[in-house]
Amino acid sequence: MKKMISRRNFLAAAGVVAAAGVLTACGGSSSSTAASTAASTGADAAASGDTIKVGVLGPMTGDVSVYGLAVINGATLYLKQVNEKGGINGKQLEIITMDEQGDATQAVTCFTKMCDQGITALVGDVTTTPTLALAAESADYNMPMVTASATAEAVTYDAETDTVNENVFRATFTDPFQGIKMADYAYQKLGYTKAAVIFQKGADYNEGLAENFVNEFESLGGTIVDQETYSEGDVDYKTQLTTILGKAPEVVFCPNYYQEVGQILAQAESVGLAVPFLGGDGWDGLEGYATADQLKDAYFCANYAKGSNPDFENAYKAEYGEEYPNGFAPLGYDAAMTVVYGIQAAEDAGLAAGDDDYKQAVIDAIAGGTIDGITGTFTFDEHHNPVKQTAILCFDGATPVLKEMF
Repeated sequence: MKKMISRRNFLAAAGVVAAAGVLTACGGSSSSTAASTAASTGADAAASGDTIKVGVLGPMTGDVSVYGLAVINGATLYLKQVNEKGGINGKQLEIITMDEQGDATQAVTCFTKMCDQGITALVGDVTTTPTLALAAESADYNMPMVTASATAEAVTYDAETDTVNENVFRATFTDPFQGIKMADYAYQKLGYTKAAVIFQKGADYNEGLAENFVNEFESLGGTIVDQETYSEGDVDYKTQLTTILGKAPEVVFCPNYYQEVGQILAQAESVGLAVPFLGGDGWDGLEGYATADQLKDAYFCANYAKGSNPDFENAYKAEYGEEYPNGFAPLGYDAAMTVVYGIQAAEDAGLAAGDDDYKQAVIDAIAGGTIDGITGTFTFDEHHNPVKQTAILCFDGATPVLKEMF
């Protein structure tokens, strides 16, 4: 149904998930005794009509588990808070959490198991490849599905066929959106007219941001003096940076992930490239990877700025014993909030949880709703992408801080 056009990796560490319901391993991980007991108890409650089942799916083990746990923790926190406040019209949310290990096939397997268990909606998936697989699979069930963090356009909209995935929404902005936003900010707000770009070739996230930055910057009247690429696994960028230095840009757009960004900034300093750098949300987590001098006058866009919602941050620390790890925990929180917004409408209509009319009511409510999230207040456009402002972050020394909403 959908072409796989992007694979999104995310950007920081998360703590151990503490799901407030059923914790099910899907794809090899073992379930705990406590989780098995919760599953039995939850099934009994669901039979009496006292609970509403919500799926939360992501990689809890494997190479991308640090990303999945951040989203799952954020989503679980919100769903637990709803329960603590009395649930939805007196019904408690039963949280069914499964581990897809960062694998698309496992994601589909977990999803079908969740459907067999009677979920009414899904928070997930986390990275784009499994999310694309779920977007195709979930259409057959017309299952309401909100991804916190998958950014490829094709998750919600197939541009080749001009088809919207009607049951799928996202809480984050897309790859094209970020590139365009940073080009606008560079040209319109910062006044730069000559820019260079350095990015990893063959990586859809990096290439997507770079392409859209270049197109937008030039459309505004700016000049792209150089575009340099590197390959996955490269650690020496001095040749590319020296070439950029020779083209005398005023700014460099670097749409890469924070570990690589740190290396690039250090090597730029070593070759004498002292112009400001700009980035996308892949910079989230850059603290500790670059110095204050290297980050002077640098900016990047993000969904959430630390300190903008103390209630969330304090609640996260109280729940998990640590600070929230990155901007994707807030996105998980908002994705869960979006799902609950839709479920509330279906419950208010007196529909039977999980049947076709119920699921359609959830979808319709989300599509026409306004979500007062912690990453911003947002509605959804015709492609089911959130319409909201972007947090532009700059640096106080080496620490990212909110500059403005743009």
